[in-house]
Amino acid sequence: MASLWRVGTKLSLLTAAVGGGTAAALIATSDDPKTALKLTTTVPRRLFRDAVTAANIAFDYEYSLWGVPEGSTEREKIKHEVHLRSAQKLQELCFKNGGIYIKLGQHLGQLEYLVPEEYVTTMRNSMLNRCPVSSYEQICEVFEKEFGETPDKVFAEFDPVPIASASLAQVHVARTHDGKKVAVKVQHTHLTDTAAADNATVEFIVNTLHKFFPNFDYRWLIDEINDSLPKELDFLLEAKNSEKCLENFRKLSPHIANYVYAPKVYWNLSTSKLLTMEFMDGVHVNDVKTIQKLGINPHELSILVSQTFAEMMFKHGFVHCDPHAANLLVRPLPSGKRSILGRRKPQLILLDHGLYKELDFDTRTNYAALWKALIFSDANSIKEYSLKLGAGEDLYALFAGILTMRPWNRVVDPSMDHLVIQGDESERSELQMYASEYVHEISDLLRRLPRVILLMLKTNDCLRAVNNALFQGSSLETFFIIGKVSSKAVIDAKMSQSKSLLTWFSVELDKILLELRFWGMQIALWLLQIRKSLSC
Repeated sequence: MASLWRVGTKLSLLTAAVGGGTAAALIATSDDPKTALKLTTTVPRRLFRDAVTAANIAFDYEYSLWGVPEGSTEREKIKHEVHLRSAQKLQELCFKNGGIYIKLGQHLGQLEYLVPEEYVTTMRNSMLNRCPVSSYEQICEVFEKEFGETPDKVFAEFDPVPIASASLAQVHVARTHDGKKVAVKVQHTHLTDTAAADNATVEFIVNTLHKFFPNFDYRWLIDEINDSLPKELDFLLEAKNSEKCLENFRKLSPHIANYVYAPKVYWNLSTSKLLTMEFMDGVHVNDVKTIQKLGINPHELSILVSQTFAEMMFKHGFVHCDPHAANLLVRPLPSGKRSILGRRKPQLILLDHGLYKELDFDTRTNYAALWKALIFSDANSIKEYSLKLGAGEDLYALFAGILTMRPWNRVVDPSMDHLVIQGDESERSELQMYASEYVHEISDLLRRLPRVILLMLKTNDCLRAVNNALFQGSSLETFFIIGKVSSKAVIDAKMSQSKSLLTWFSVELDKILLELRFWGMQIALWLLQIRKSLSC
């Protein structure tokens, strides 16, 4: 315990030294005295806050569990209390520092396979709903810098109170001079000033903790932030991503293109720090009661969400990597009519296109082949394609488990519903047990996987959370969709590479056999649904 306390003390002293050095360097080199002064006061304070929180959490674990027997009921009870206290301290740190700390907290809320449930629940319940809000004066600063005018001059109407706020920006409702209602996304000014410094701060803390605790290795996460954050801060890139996303659906997935939508961009009213878009009336995908009131079946919506992202991952190779509930809206299909039973078709609206990843041909094909193998319980192919994606000979089973949230014996179970998650308490406890038992192996796996695959895992986690909100688990139909789209992507890839008539015939035969297999699965699925409806 004393050694851990000394670690915290060293961390605080290192923080003070780094903070002072940062301040001196900024004053000496800055061309913008106002920004430099702001940074010299905020960066050391954030560093110190980070160090104190880290030391406090470490000390709490060591002190509270000191002398309590391993495996005892008392230890589990105390550990739960410490997890909860520590998660709340970490949550408070994220809110105080804002910016990328909020992004980190949001990501932590998705890592059910890596961190204790208390952290997941605490972060997931707060990080999407309590993001920082910039004042109207700060919003005016951004407008002045970008347009040389205040919001009331740029727009005919501009509501100073935001309708939503996220980690990087907030959204205001406005009306253009020609009468169109729009949503204006404005970057937080404090984030613009401190983003680079916050990056350096988080990197410093993570590297220092790894030095003292080698098993705590989240350096891969820092690499990902360094790569993705500058792109997320460029709203013009976000606008281009949204248009490319819709174009991909029109060209490559026309069968569902009408069911997927992104707001129109007003390019003449957009800059790298300010984005003006068509205003969208929609409901968040996790608001099940309102969705049902609109006449939309949550089950049908879940299938649409799964198909949309399966098409992106396995067919387009251009993937929206932040599909949490706040970024996914649903509305009735504008051109659709109610069915005889009063049902309406859903249209999925994708928001926040700042974080996309492109999968090259080999990565996309291997990832599709891996999911095909997971759906069909093909152990040999699971191993083959896990190795190709970087999991290694020793961790391919763990990789499959993280992708599906299923233990290996369930992953290779030949039953049709082997990947379905019921979402009950016993399953959550089982997942947490695996997470705690294999924490070091999971950390090792995440470090060795390519960054693009790490973001696919993040996307997977977000979609699982959405499905859980709609279903309290997952459905067999969603895996059926994933299996069909991934299998078709594998067939298309083989077809594009076939160089002889014999290879072409072989691929065509595979395609026919696959269609027959899915046809059989579809019949079994219909029979299962009929049996369920009769038992209700």
